[in-house]
Amino acid sequence: MAAKDLYEKDFYKVLGVDKKAAADEIKKKYRALARDLHPDKTKGDTEKEEKFKAVSEAYEILSDTKKRVEYDEARSVFERGSFFSRQGGLQEDFLANLFGPRRGRDLLIEETITFRESVFGTTLDLHLAIDRGQAQSISARVPIGVTDGAKIRVKGKGGAGEAGPGDLFIQLHVKPHPIFSRKGENLVITLPVTFAEAALGADIKVPTMAGDDVTVRIAPGTPNGRTLRVKGRGITKGSTTGDLLVTVEVQVPQRVDGKALDALKTFAEETASEDVRSDFVSKAKK
Repeated sequence: MAAKDLYEKDFYKVLGVDKKAAADEIKKKYRALARDLHPDKTKGDTEKEEKFKAVSEAYEILSDTKKRVEYDEARSVFERGSFFSRQGGLQEDFLANLFGPRRGRDLLIEETITFRESVFGTTLDLHLAIDRGQAQSISARVPIGVTDGAKIRVKGKGGAGEAGPGDLFIQLHVKPHPIFSRKGENLVITLPVTFAEAALGADIKVPTMAGDDVTVRIAPGTPNGRTLRVKGRGITKGSTTGDLLVTVEVQVPQRVDGKALDALKTFAEETASEDVRSDFVSKAKK
């Protein structure tokens, strides 16, 4: 695109804002338009694709303070007809010096990965048609320990431009795992245990993200909700490795009968003198 063409366009009109609009207003207006016109939402609508490109181009200039000042000055000169020399020729050099060649636009896509892939990293093999060109294969490495919503950048895989292509940004969405979650670099799991295991103590095997099991010792009298720590079984990032946090969840039986019921009744009688709510009641009266 010639430099002249840039300043013939009214970018304020493209975004639907006043020439004196504040930066926040321009940003807000752009986001609303981009959301409605984004190619992912308007697939196949060529007219809206062109409008999206125009809106992106306008925002690229007006969101940059230096470029906006240069654009306003050039527009003012252009509107007065001062771009023409005494010989009647257009002063393209002046415009080109103000703006220069343009780099291709950056592109943003979204991809979903599994929780396991977010922990150990993976490689995405993508097939994308950039700027309505032929589909190209792009390989993108997802780093170890990436979080939900993170973006990774693939240099030079965006739209084409006079000063070289833009970049491709991939926003990642991580699927929840049925058992594991994370807290920083620590992995978190809830371990169901029986009342007997919590009361008497037990050694219980717990699965890890690596695929093997670790043995966790439940001490006698372990209360519901206690969290146990298994060192070094979390997410590794650089030279640091998080832990596996195991939270005990005591399972109350839905039905008790036979000898188990008799034993439980005997237990209740033997511990009837124990008042577990004395402190609870006294605090309520404060």
